[in-house]
Amino acid sequence: MPASYAYLGPEGTFTEVALRTLPEAATRELIPYVSVQSALDAVRVGEAEAAFVPIENSVEGGITTTLDELVAGAPLMIYREVLLSITFALLVRPGTKLTDIKTVSAHPAAQPQVRNWLKTHLPDAHWESAASNADAARLVQEGQYDAAFAGEFAAARYGLQALETGIHDAENAQTRFVLVGRPARPAAPTGADKTSVVLWQRDDHPGGLRDLLGEFATRGINLMLLQSRPTGAGIGNYCFCIDAEGHITDRRVAEALMGLKRICREVRFLGSYPRADKELADLRAPLTGTSDEEFMAASDWVARCQDGRF
Repeated sequence: MPASYAYLGPEGTFTEVALRTLPEAATRELIPYVSVQSALDAVRVGEAEAAFVPIENSVEGGITTTLDELVAGAPLMIYREVLLSITFALLVRPGTKLTDIKTVSAHPAAQPQVRNWLKTHLPDAHWESAASNADAARLVQEGQYDAAFAGEFAAARYGLQALETGIHDAENAQTRFVLVGRPARPAAPTGADKTSVVLWQRDDHPGGLRDLLGEFATRGINLMLLQSRPTGAGIGNYCFCIDAEGHITDRRVAEALMGLKRICREVRFLGSYPRADKELADLRAPLTGTSDEEFMAASDWVARCQDGRF
């Protein structure tokens, strides 16, 4: 396997900045790809060891392109996550004034994060989506658009200037990125972990989602993301992308996944990996009996009952 990481390019994206915060990135060749799909496919076909892509932001939620690739594409696993605070700069060709701007471009996920700023400062500007924020900067450099929302750090890379900086509609906005590789044994638990899965119901029935969520709730597992995605099989057909606190080696998480495997048509395990915020799971033990020790004690009790040793 090549010692390289694919990432959503071109050079100068927030994705590249976040990737370079990983210590192991210093020992890998970092290769930009034109889309999330092409970066993930590079891993699937063996061109790259892993891919680094955005998966969620604190303003709009899940990045659907990434989620859909992980849901429908050949199986991959998440091994790491990074949180990056996001503010935008308005990048223009030198000499451009605010009144000159008729077209602006950025990645679609950027638009909800600058919508109010646009309404106030450039109400008549036409929005054009780009494959990434850095690609939007490249298109401004080439003269296709007047301005791009991107990281201020991308200005020098594309010969642009930052006309405005610190642009954001929501304070403390963050984007979450994940390092994705081929399926293998998950990293050892750290005590501050996250487990990601995709669930497909056997059929559509009243209380179906409640049944899925109940497998987590009865074991005291907090959910950190719940998003439905269409399966493509028709209106009303959805699967559910879930991030849950804990690691697959935790007894409560393993039992929840076993319960889901029994009642779901399909369960896709997307990995157990360290949380970027390093916050420990709130087990609320011993009140709710959700610690590993209590699960083991209950399992031992059942075994004794089966042996007539109760």
